[in-house]
Amino acid sequence: MTGTATFERHRAHLRNIAYRMLGEMAAAEDVVQEAWLRWRRTDGEDIRDPRAWLSAATVRLSLDALRKVRARRESYVGPWLPEPLLPDDTRAFTADAPAARAELASDLSLALLHVLERLSPEERAALILHDAFDCDYAEIAAILDKNEAACRKLVSRARERVKADRPRFTASKEAHRDLLSRFAKASGSSDPQEMMALLAPDAIAYTDGGGRVSAALNPIYGADKIARFIAGLGRKFYANATLNMDMTELNGQPALIVREGTEMLGVMAIETDGEKITTLYGLRNPDKLNRLTHALQLSN
Repeated sequence: MTGTATFERHRAHLRNIAYRMLGEMAAAEDVVQEAWLRWRRTDGEDIRDPRAWLSAATVRLSLDALRKVRARRESYVGPWLPEPLLPDDTRAFTADAPAARAELASDLSLALLHVLERLSPEERAALILHDAFDCDYAEIAAILDKNEAACRKLVSRARERVKADRPRFTASKEAHRDLLSRFAKASGSSDPQEMMALLAPDAIAYTDGGGRVSAALNPIYGADKIARFIAGLGRKFYANATLNMDMTELNGQPALIVREGTEMLGVMAIETDGEKITTLYGLRNPDKLNRLTHALQLSN
């Protein structure tokens, strides 16, 4: 097998790692391209395990990229949310992850990626390698250039932080989709009371406009404030508009695509305890919707 063929065989796996590390497909593609350049400069015949070599290179490149974007994200206008994955990407990434029994292996949700942003780069790398890709501590130590004991601490600390920031609830995909659909209808009517009935009292909403479009500059806490914000946004900007809210699946979870005619306005996703919405994610930054917009144009 040629060096190019070997690399292409593992490309989806490398994109999977880089996206989980960075939460952005464009940045993930840049990392994979740099991994290819490094691979091309090596003599592949001297590498006994190309997948392991390429995975290690991708993690290290992702760590460098993540450290660089941290400063940019700290000055980001409003909450930063990950770029959504298209259904084909989600299926490919989930199939690639070998640890089917582990939660993190199949969880590509916006909610999890949002929580991973709160970890240090090395905590994020260690947790992803261990819980999503079944790497043992010796492999993680070699990739991160640390001893195994330090890597165990990184994984343990990261896992506890994820558990604390994102309590797990049991809700079927059907219940999830039904609650999202009901909330879409309530938000379309701009009636705060209807929306509040579907929100947990301590719900949180994150809206990412990136300074490009109207969105809340800070997280919104509480059902009343969330409902009034959405109702106010509708009255101010879309009082005379006909909005279409189409159910789809992004990052393996039900999501709504909000459009006015052919114009993409944003994506809405939720976390739920099975009865109420606990977290609402509204992604409106056009830069993060480019791939989704393009895919929808091709399908029409």
